Amino acid sequence: MDFDFSWLLIGLPLAFVLGWLASRLDLRQLRIENRQTPKAYFKGLNFLLNEQQDQAIDAFIEAVQNDPDTSELHFALGNLFRRRGEYERAVRVHQHLLSRGDLPTPDRHRAQHALALDYLKAGLLDRAEEALIKLEETAFEAQARLARLAIYERSRDWASAAQIAHQLEQSNQGSFSTRLAHYLCEQALASASDDNAKQAQFLLRQAIAIAPNAPRAGLELATLMLATQQAETAYSVLSQTLEAVPAAAPLLAASMAKAALACDATTQAIAQLQASYDQSPSLDVLDAIVALETNKVTTTPSGRDWYVRHLEREPSLIAAAKWIEGEKLEHEQFHPLVQKALDHAVKPLLRYRCAACGFEAKQHFWQCPGCQTWDSYPPKRVEEL
Repeated sequence: MDFDFSWLLIGLPLAFVLGWLASRLDLRQLRIENRQTPKAYFKGLNFLLNEQQDQAIDAFIEAVQNDPDTSELHFALGNLFRRRGEYERAVRVHQHLLSRGDLPTPDRHRAQHALALDYLKAGLLDRAEEALIKLEETAFEAQARLARLAIYERSRDWASAAQIAHQLEQSNQGSFSTRLAHYLCEQALASASDDNAKQAQFLLRQAIAIAPNAPRAGLELATLMLATQQAETAYSVLSQTLEAVPAAAPLLAASMAKAALACDATTQAIAQLQASYDQSPSLDVLDAIVALETNKVTTTPSGRDWYVRHLEREPSLIAAAKWIEGEKLEHEQFHPLVQKALDHAVKPLLRYRCAACGFEAKQHFWQCPGCQTWDSYPPKRVEEL
Protein backbone atom coordinates (compact mmCIF):
# COMPACT_ATOMS: atom_id res chain seq x y z
CA MET A 1 0.00 0.00 0.00
CA ASP A 2 1.43 3.38 -1.04
CA PHE A 3 1.65 6.21 1.51
CA ASP A 4 -0.46 9.21 0.60
CA PHE A 5 1.70 12.32 1.01
CA SER A 6 -1.35 14.53 0.74
CA TRP A 7 -2.24 13.74 4.36
CA LEU A 8 1.22 14.87 5.43
CA LEU A 9 0.76 18.14 3.60
CA ILE A 10 -2.51 18.67 5.42
CA GLY A 11 -1.32 17.39 8.84
CA LEU A 12 1.82 19.50 9.20
CA PRO A 13 0.12 22.90 8.89
CA LEU A 14 -2.66 21.68 11.17
CA ALA A 15 -0.15 20.60 13.87
CA PHE A 16 1.63 23.92 13.53
CA VAL A 17 -1.60 25.86 13.98
CA LEU A 18 -2.62 23.78 17.00
CA GLY A 19 0.83 24.21 18.61
CA TRP A 20 0.69 27.96 17.97
CA LEU A 21 -2.75 28.20 19.57
CA ALA A 22 -1.61 26.18 22.60
CA SER A 23 1.43 28.41 23.11
CA ARG A 24 -0.73 31.55 22.85
CA LEU A 25 -3.10 30.17 25.45
CA ASP A 26 -0.16 29.37 27.78
CA LEU A 27 1.31 32.83 27.34
CA ARG A 28 -2.06 34.41 27.96
CA GLN A 29 -2.52 32.40 31.16
CA LEU A 30 1.02 33.28 32.29
CA ARG A 31 0.37 36.96 31.66
CA ILE A 32 -2.87 36.79 33.62
CA GLU A 33 -1.11 35.10 36.57
CA ASN A 34 1.77 37.57 36.46
CA ARG A 35 -0.69 40.45 36.52
CA GLN A 36 -2.69 38.92 39.36
CA THR A 37 0.31 38.34 41.63
CA PRO A 38 1.64 41.94 41.64
CA LYS A 39 -1.91 43.24 41.91
CA ALA A 40 -2.59 41.12 45.00
CA TYR A 41 0.79 42.01 46.44
CA PHE A 42 0.32 45.77 46.05
CA LYS A 43 -3.23 45.52 47.32
CA GLY A 44 -1.91 43.79 50.46
CA LEU A 45 0.80 46.42 50.85
CA ASN A 46 -1.77 49.18 50.59
CA PHE A 47 -3.91 47.56 53.29
CA LEU A 48 -0.85 47.15 55.47
CA LEU A 49 0.11 50.81 55.17
CA ASN A 50 -3.43 51.74 56.17
CA GLU A 51 -3.18 49.42 59.20
CA GLN A 52 -5.91 47.13 57.83
CA GLN A 53 -4.21 43.89 58.79
CA ASP A 54 -7.18 41.58 58.13
CA GLN A 55 -7.51 42.74 54.52
CA ALA A 56 -3.72 42.70 54.09
CA ILE A 57 -3.56 39.07 55.21
CA ASP A 58 -6.32 38.10 52.74
CA ALA A 59 -4.48 39.85 49.90
CA PHE A 60 -1.16 38.20 50.74
CA ILE A 61 -2.81 34.78 50.98
CA GLU A 62 -4.22 35.37 47.47
CA ALA A 63 -0.75 36.36 46.23
CA VAL A 64 0.84 33.27 47.78
CA GLN A 65 -1.78 31.03 46.17
CA ASN A 66 -1.04 32.57 42.78
CA ASP A 67 2.71 32.17 43.23
CA PRO A 68 3.50 29.63 46.00
CA ASP A 69 7.24 29.81 45.28
CA THR A 70 7.57 33.46 46.33
CA SER A 71 9.40 33.35 49.67
CA GLU A 72 9.14 37.10 50.39
CA LEU A 73 5.36 36.89 50.43
CA HIS A 74 5.59 34.00 52.88
CA PHE A 75 7.83 36.06 55.17
CA ALA A 76 5.45 39.02 55.00
CA LEU A 77 2.47 36.79 55.74
CA GLY A 78 4.23 35.05 58.63
CA ASN A 79 5.26 38.36 60.20
CA LEU A 80 1.70 39.64 59.94
CA PHE A 81 0.36 36.55 61.66
CA ARG A 82 2.92 36.96 64.47
CA ARG A 83 2.09 40.62 64.99
CA ARG A 84 -1.59 39.73 65.27
CA GLY A 85 -0.86 37.04 67.84
CA GLU A 86 -1.83 34.21 65.47
CA TYR A 87 1.31 32.27 66.32
CA GLU A 88 0.09 28.88 65.11
CA ARG A 89 -0.54 30.22 61.61
CA ALA A 90 2.83 32.02 61.64
CA VAL A 91 4.56 28.77 62.60
CA ARG A 92 2.85 26.92 59.74
CA VAL A 93 3.96 29.54 57.21
CA HIS A 94 7.60 29.42 58.31
CA GLN A 95 7.61 25.63 58.59
CA HIS A 96 6.29 25.47 55.03
CA LEU A 97 9.22 27.62 53.91
CA LEU A 98 11.72 25.37 55.70
CA SER A 99 10.21 22.29 54.07
CA ARG A 100 11.02 23.59 50.60
CA GLY A 101 14.07 21.89 49.14
CA ASP A 102 14.78 24.72 46.66
CA LEU A 103 14.95 27.46 49.32
CA PRO A 104 18.34 29.29 49.24
CA THR A 105 20.51 28.99 52.35
CA PRO A 106 20.15 32.67 53.43
CA ASP A 107 16.35 32.41 53.18
CA ARG A 108 16.43 29.10 55.08
CA HIS A 109 18.32 30.76 57.95
CA ARG A 110 15.90 33.67 57.85
CA ALA A 111 12.93 31.30 58.03
CA GLN A 112 14.55 29.45 60.94
CA HIS A 113 14.99 32.74 62.79
CA ALA A 114 11.39 33.74 62.07
CA LEU A 115 10.19 30.37 63.37
CA ALA A 116 12.17 30.84 66.57
CA LEU A 117 10.55 34.26 67.04
CA ASP A 118 7.13 32.66 66.58
CA TYR A 119 7.85 30.19 69.36
CA LEU A 120 9.23 32.95 71.61
CA LYS A 121 6.14 35.11 71.17
CA ALA A 122 3.93 32.09 71.82
CA GLY A 123 5.80 31.36 75.08
CA LEU A 124 7.04 27.96 73.86
CA LEU A 125 10.52 28.45 75.28
CA ASP A 126 11.78 24.88 74.79
CA ARG A 127 10.89 24.92 71.09
CA ALA A 128 12.28 28.43 70.73
CA GLU A 129 15.57 27.34 72.28
CA GLU A 130 15.79 24.35 69.92
CA ALA A 131 15.13 26.58 66.91
CA LEU A 132 17.67 29.18 68.05
CA ILE A 133 20.44 26.61 68.57
CA LYS A 134 20.13 25.73 64.86
CA LEU A 135 21.16 29.31 64.02
CA GLU A 136 24.72 28.85 65.32
CA GLU A 137 27.35 29.79 62.71
CA THR A 138 24.80 31.73 60.64
CA ALA A 139 24.22 35.43 60.05
CA PHE A 140 21.61 35.31 62.85
CA GLU A 141 24.00 33.84 65.44
CA ALA A 142 24.31 36.97 67.61
CA GLN A 143 20.56 37.63 67.61
CA ALA A 144 19.89 33.99 68.43
CA ARG A 145 22.32 34.02 71.35
CA LEU A 146 20.74 37.15 72.79
CA ALA A 147 17.33 35.50 72.54
CA ARG A 148 18.65 32.36 74.23
CA LEU A 149 20.14 34.54 76.98
CA ALA A 150 16.69 36.03 77.60
CA ILE A 151 15.20 32.52 77.72
CA TYR A 152 17.74 31.29 80.28
CA GLU A 153 17.24 34.39 82.43
CA ARG A 154 13.49 33.92 82.28
CA SER A 155 13.77 30.28 83.31
CA ARG A 156 16.44 31.20 85.92
CA ASP A 157 18.99 28.85 84.36
CA TRP A 158 21.92 30.99 85.47
CA ALA A 159 24.67 28.53 84.49
CA SER A 160 23.44 28.39 80.87
CA ALA A 161 22.95 32.15 80.85
CA ALA A 162 26.55 32.65 81.97
CA GLN A 163 27.80 30.36 79.20
CA ILE A 164 25.94 32.34 76.53
CA ALA A 165 27.11 35.65 78.04
CA HIS A 166 30.72 34.46 77.78
CA GLN A 167 30.18 33.52 74.12
CA LEU A 168 28.64 36.92 73.35
CA GLU A 169 31.52 38.74 75.02
CA GLN A 170 34.09 36.66 73.14
CA SER A 171 32.37 37.49 69.85
CA ASN A 172 32.67 41.24 70.62
CA GLN A 173 28.95 41.77 71.20
CA GLY A 174 29.63 44.02 74.21
CA SER A 175 30.65 43.70 77.84
CA PHE A 176 28.65 41.25 79.95
CA SER A 177 30.76 41.41 83.11
CA THR A 178 28.05 43.09 85.20
CA ARG A 179 25.44 40.63 84.03
CA LEU A 180 27.77 37.72 84.78
CA ALA A 181 28.18 39.11 88.30
CA HIS A 182 24.39 39.14 88.67
CA TYR A 183 24.24 35.49 87.60
CA LEU A 184 26.80 34.58 90.25
CA CYS A 185 24.82 36.53 92.87
CA GLU A 186 21.66 34.63 91.93
CA GLN A 187 23.50 31.33 92.27
CA ALA A 188 24.92 32.50 95.61
CA LEU A 189 21.42 33.27 96.91
CA ALA A 190 20.34 29.76 95.94
CA SER A 191 23.35 28.28 97.76
CA ALA A 192 22.63 30.39 100.85
CA SER A 193 19.02 29.21 100.92
CA ASP A 194 20.35 25.64 100.85
CA ASP A 195 22.48 26.40 103.94
CA ASN A 196 25.67 26.31 101.90
CA ALA A 197 27.14 29.62 103.12
CA LYS A 198 30.68 28.69 102.09
CA GLN A 199 29.71 28.16 98.46
CA ALA A 200 27.66 31.36 98.51
CA GLN A 201 30.64 33.37 99.77
CA PHE A 202 32.87 31.85 97.10
CA LEU A 203 30.42 32.81 94.33
CA LEU A 204 29.98 36.35 95.67
CA ARG A 205 33.74 36.93 95.84
CA GLN A 206 33.94 35.71 92.24
CA ALA A 207 31.27 38.25 91.30
CA ILE A 208 33.21 41.07 93.00
CA ALA A 209 36.34 40.08 91.07
CA ILE A 210 34.45 40.00 87.74
CA ALA A 211 32.65 43.33 88.25
CA PRO A 212 34.27 45.39 91.03
CA ASN A 213 32.21 48.45 90.07
CA ALA A 214 28.89 46.62 90.54
CA PRO A 215 27.60 47.05 94.12
CA ARG A 216 25.30 44.05 94.35
CA ALA A 217 27.90 41.38 95.12
CA GLY A 218 29.45 43.44 97.93
CA LEU A 219 26.06 44.13 99.49
CA GLU A 220 25.00 40.47 99.25
CA LEU A 221 28.31 39.31 100.75
CA ALA A 222 28.02 41.77 103.65
CA THR A 223 24.43 40.64 104.31
CA LEU A 224 25.65 37.05 104.44
CA MET A 225 28.47 38.01 106.80
CA LEU A 226 26.08 39.83 109.11
CA ALA A 227 23.84 36.78 109.22
CA THR A 228 26.82 34.66 110.34
CA GLN A 229 27.92 37.14 113.04
CA GLN A 230 30.92 38.46 111.06
CA ALA A 231 30.10 42.15 111.48
CA GLU A 232 33.67 43.44 111.18
CA THR A 233 34.22 41.66 107.85
CA ALA A 234 30.79 42.83 106.67
CA TYR A 235 31.65 46.45 107.48
CA SER A 236 34.97 46.14 105.66
CA VAL A 237 33.26 44.76 102.54
CA LEU A 238 30.65 47.54 102.59
CA SER A 239 33.29 50.22 103.09
CA GLN A 240 35.26 48.95 100.10
CA THR A 241 32.10 48.75 97.99
CA LEU A 242 31.18 52.33 98.90
CA GLU A 243 34.63 53.52 97.84
CA ALA A 244 34.35 51.61 94.56
CA VAL A 245 30.77 52.67 93.80
CA PRO A 246 29.91 55.97 95.58
CA ALA A 247 26.57 56.22 93.74
CA ALA A 248 25.38 53.05 95.50
CA ALA A 249 25.54 54.70 98.95
CA PRO A 250 21.72 54.76 99.39
CA LEU A 251 21.62 50.97 98.95
CA LEU A 252 24.59 50.31 101.23
CA ALA A 253 23.86 52.79 104.03
CA ALA A 254 21.41 50.74 106.14
CA SER A 255 23.63 47.63 106.12
CA MET A 256 26.70 49.75 106.84
CA ALA A 257 25.02 51.29 109.90
CA LYS A 258 23.98 47.86 111.16
CA ALA A 259 27.47 46.43 110.71
CA ALA A 260 29.11 49.50 112.31
CA LEU A 261 26.89 49.24 115.38
CA ALA A 262 27.70 45.53 115.70
CA CYS A 263 31.48 45.97 115.46
CA ASP A 264 31.82 49.32 117.27
CA ALA A 265 32.83 51.31 114.19
CA THR A 266 30.20 54.04 114.63
CA THR A 267 32.50 57.06 114.35
CA GLN A 268 34.20 55.75 111.24
CA ALA A 269 30.87 54.88 109.60
CA ILE A 270 29.39 58.31 110.34
CA ALA A 271 32.41 59.97 108.74
CA GLN A 272 32.11 57.84 105.59
CA LEU A 273 28.37 58.28 105.27
CA GLN A 274 28.52 62.00 105.96
CA ALA A 275 31.14 62.44 103.25
CA SER A 276 28.86 60.53 100.88
CA TYR A 277 25.84 62.61 101.91
CA ASP A 278 27.74 65.87 101.41
CA GLN A 279 28.65 64.79 97.91
CA SER A 280 25.17 63.54 96.97
CA PRO A 281 22.32 64.02 99.50
CA SER A 282 20.20 60.91 99.99
CA LEU A 283 17.40 60.11 102.41
CA ASP A 284 18.60 56.54 102.92
CA VAL A 285 22.08 57.76 103.80
CA LEU A 286 20.48 60.35 106.06
CA ASP A 287 18.47 57.64 107.88
CA ALA A 288 21.66 55.63 108.44
CA ILE A 289 23.48 58.67 109.86
CA VAL A 290 20.55 59.41 112.20
CA ALA A 291 20.51 55.77 113.36
CA LEU A 292 24.23 55.95 114.16
CA GLU A 293 24.01 59.38 115.81
CA THR A 294 21.19 58.37 118.14
CA ASN A 295 23.38 55.52 119.45
CA LYS A 296 26.30 57.78 120.33
CA VAL A 297 26.61 58.63 124.03
CA THR A 298 28.00 62.13 123.40
CA THR A 299 25.27 63.21 121.02
CA THR A 300 22.06 65.12 121.63
CA PRO A 301 18.97 63.13 122.64
CA SER A 302 18.27 62.45 118.96
CA GLY A 303 20.00 62.89 115.62
CA ARG A 304 16.82 64.24 114.05
CA ASP A 305 18.42 67.64 113.52
CA TRP A 306 19.83 66.08 110.38
CA TYR A 307 16.35 66.10 108.85
CA VAL A 308 16.11 69.86 109.41
CA ARG A 309 19.51 70.32 107.74
CA HIS A 310 18.27 68.26 104.82
CA LEU A 311 15.20 70.48 104.48
CA GLU A 312 17.48 73.50 104.36
CA ARG A 313 19.27 71.97 101.35
CA GLU A 314 16.22 70.77 99.44
CA PRO A 315 12.46 70.34 100.05
CA SER A 316 11.47 66.83 101.11
CA LEU A 317 8.10 65.66 102.37
CA ILE A 318 9.72 62.44 103.62
CA ALA A 319 12.29 64.32 105.71
CA ALA A 320 9.59 66.62 107.07
CA ALA A 321 7.40 63.66 108.09
CA LYS A 322 10.31 61.97 109.88
CA TRP A 323 11.24 65.16 111.73
CA ILE A 324 7.66 65.87 112.84
CA GLU A 325 7.30 62.29 114.08
CA GLY A 326 9.47 63.06 117.12
CA GLU A 327 8.35 66.63 117.72
CA LYS A 328 5.89 67.94 120.30
CA LEU A 329 3.23 70.02 118.59
CA GLU A 330 1.23 72.84 120.14
CA HIS A 331 -1.93 70.77 119.77
CA GLU A 332 -0.39 67.40 120.54
CA GLN A 333 -3.75 65.64 120.57
CA PHE A 334 -3.89 66.10 116.78
CA HIS A 335 -0.37 64.80 116.23
CA PRO A 336 -1.40 61.19 115.42
CA LEU A 337 -3.85 62.40 112.77
CA VAL A 338 -1.29 64.72 111.19
CA GLN A 339 1.35 61.99 111.28
CA LYS A 340 -0.99 59.47 109.70
CA ALA A 341 -1.79 61.87 106.87
CA LEU A 342 1.89 62.59 106.25
CA ASP A 343 2.83 58.92 106.30
CA HIS A 344 0.09 58.21 103.76
CA ALA A 345 1.28 61.06 101.54
CA VAL A 346 4.92 59.95 101.49
CA LYS A 347 4.27 56.29 100.63
CA PRO A 348 4.36 56.80 96.83
CA LEU A 349 7.51 58.90 97.23
CA LEU A 350 9.34 56.07 99.00
CA ARG A 351 9.10 53.75 96.01
CA TYR A 352 11.76 52.91 93.44
CA ARG A 353 11.02 53.45 89.74
CA CYS A 354 12.47 51.55 86.80
CA ALA A 355 14.20 53.93 84.40
CA ALA A 356 13.40 51.63 81.46
CA CYS A 357 9.67 50.99 81.81
CA GLY A 358 8.53 53.09 84.79
CA PHE A 359 7.50 50.11 86.94
CA GLU A 360 7.38 51.20 90.59
CA ALA A 361 8.08 48.98 93.59
CA LYS A 362 8.44 49.32 97.34
CA GLN A 363 11.83 47.62 97.25
CA HIS A 364 14.88 47.99 95.04
CA PHE A 365 15.23 45.33 92.33
CA TRP A 366 18.43 44.46 90.48
CA GLN A 367 16.32 43.17 87.59
CA CYS A 368 13.03 44.91 86.85
CA PRO A 369 10.04 42.56 87.33
CA GLY A 370 8.22 44.44 84.57
CA CYS A 371 10.66 44.67 81.66
CA GLN A 372 13.37 42.26 82.89
CA THR A 373 16.08 44.92 82.43
CA TRP A 374 19.14 44.66 84.69
CA ASP A 375 20.24 47.62 86.85
CA SER A 376 17.39 49.82 85.61
CA TYR A 377 16.37 50.91 89.13
CA PRO A 378 18.26 54.01 90.35
CA PRO A 379 19.51 53.68 93.94
CA LYS A 380 17.44 56.69 95.00
CA ARG A 381 13.74 56.81 95.66
CA VAL A 382 11.06 58.52 93.57
CA GLU A 383 11.10 61.78 95.55
CA GLU A 384 14.80 62.24 94.86
CA LEU A 385 14.72 61.58 91.12
